[in-house]
Amino acid sequence: WTPLMVAAMNKHVVKVLLEAGADPNLGDDFSSVYETAREKGIHSLEVLVSREDEFSNRLSSRASFRGCSALHYAALTDDLRTVRMLLDAGANPLQKNELGHTPLTYAKEGETATLLKEAQNTQKREAEQRRKFPLERRLKEHIIGQEGAINTVASGKTELAKQVARYMHKDIKKGFIRMDMSEFQEKHEVAKFIGSPPGYVGHEEGGQLTKKLKQCPNAVVLFDEVDKAHPDVLTIMLQLFDEGRLTDGKGKTIECKDAIFIMTSNAASDEIAQHALQLREEAQEQSRRRLAENLEDVQKSEKITISNTFKEQVIRPILKAHFRRDEFLGRINEIVYFLPFCHSELIQLVSRELSYWAKKAKQRHNITLLWERPVLELLVRGYNLHYGARSIKHEVERRLVNQLAAAFEQELLPKGCTLRLTVDGGQQEKDGAPALHLEVVGEDSSTRKLDIRPPLNPEDVTYAH
Repeated sequence: WTPLMVAAMNKHVVKVLLEAGADPNLGDDFSSVYETAREKGIHSLEVLVSREDEFSNRLSSRASFRGCSALHYAALTDDLRTVRMLLDAGANPLQKNELGHTPLTYAKEGETATLLKEAQNTQKREAEQRRKFPLERRLKEHIIGQEGAINTVASGKTELAKQVARYMHKDIKKGFIRMDMSEFQEKHEVAKFIGSPPGYVGHEEGGQLTKKLKQCPNAVVLFDEVDKAHPDVLTIMLQLFDEGRLTDGKGKTIECKDAIFIMTSNAASDEIAQHALQLREEAQEQSRRRLAENLEDVQKSEKITISNTFKEQVIRPILKAHFRRDEFLGRINEIVYFLPFCHSELIQLVSRELSYWAKKAKQRHNITLLWERPVLELLVRGYNLHYGARSIKHEVERRLVNQLAAAFEQELLPKGCTLRLTVDGGQQEKDGAPALHLEVVGEDSSTRKLDIRPPLNPEDVTYAH
C-alpha cells in the first residue's frame, strides 16, 4: 500500500500528499495475509501486525484488496471530503480492483455514493466524447493547416502540444509542461533542469522539470527549441526517453512512463520552407491546369507532403550535424515537419485572430466589430515565413488592436457601437501597404471614420488580453 492509501483510510494528510505529487490511481498489492507472507517471504504474523499497525485494523486481513486505489479506501470509510479531493486530483472513479469493483461498489448510500455516481457518469461521457471525436478531429478545430503533422502523430509545436494536453487532462496547468530550452544552454544549468545535488546552492528548491513531473507523471511535456540546449541536458533527456524515468538532484526517481514528450526545433527550417514553397508552387500550377472551379479544389491540391528522399538526404544530415548523437535521434518515435502556410490557411488564421478580438470587444465593451474580405487579404501580407502564425497575431495586434486601444483611450467609441474595419486605398503605411481604419456604423447604416490620434510610439501601445 502507498502513503496516500493509508492517508485516505485514516482521513488525514491526503491534501499534503496530493500536492507533493502522490499518484491517486496506484493499486494496492495486498491480497491476504497468507498470500502476502508467501510473496514477501516473511511470517504471516509479521504481515498481520504491519497491516494493522501501519495501515488499518478495521479491514479484514483475509479479504483481497489487491488493485484497490486510494479512492476505493476513501469510499470504504465513507469520507466525502477525501473522495472529493481525490477526484479533483485526477483519481479515476471507473478504476476496478482485482475483483472488478469500482470505488462506488464500496460506498454507502448517501452523499459519497452520489458524488461517485456523478464522477463515473462524467468519466463515461468524456470517454464517449473521445471515441466520437478522435484527437485528430478535435485538434483540427483549433489548429489551422498542418494537416500532415496532425495526422502523423497528432502532436506538434506549442499550440498543438497544448491542445494534446487539453484533450488528455482536465487540469491543463498540471497536464501541460513547457520547458524553454534556451534557458539551459550552459553546462551548469543542468541543475536548474533536475535540481542541484546535496550540498549545492538551491538543493532544496528542486529542478524545474522534476518538480512538475512529480505533480503529473503522465503530463504532455514540451521541450521548446531543443536545439539550444546544452549536450549534458540531452543526456538527461536520453534517460527520460529510454527508461521512462528521471532521477532528480536528491537521488529520487520519478516514474513517467506514460508522459508524452514533444520537442520543437527550428533546425533546418529554412531548407524545409524553401522545399515546401517549391512543392506548393508545383501544386498551384497543377490546380491552375485543372481550372479549379472553387476554393475547395485549390485547397485540396495545396495539401502537400515532404518526400522521404528529402527527409533522409537533406533534413537528417542537418539534425545529425547539430545534435551529434545518433542515439538521441534514435529515441525519437516520429519527426514531424511543419510547412509554411498556404494562402487559404493564412486567410483562416487572420479570420480567427480577428474573431478573437471581436469577441473580446463584445464581452468587455459591448462593441460589435465587422470586417470584409479586403481586410483579410491585407493582413495576410504581414505573414513572415520564419515567425509563422505569431507574425499574423502580431500584424492584427499592430494594425487593429493598437487602433482600438487608442480610440478607447481617446474616448472616441460610443457605448455599444458597431465598428467596421476597412481598407483605405488612399492612405499608406510606412511599408507601402494600404492603411486600415475604423468606421462607426450608425443605425441607418451610415458610416463615420474615426479620427484617431496616433500614439507617440505605436509599438509601445499596451492592450488588455
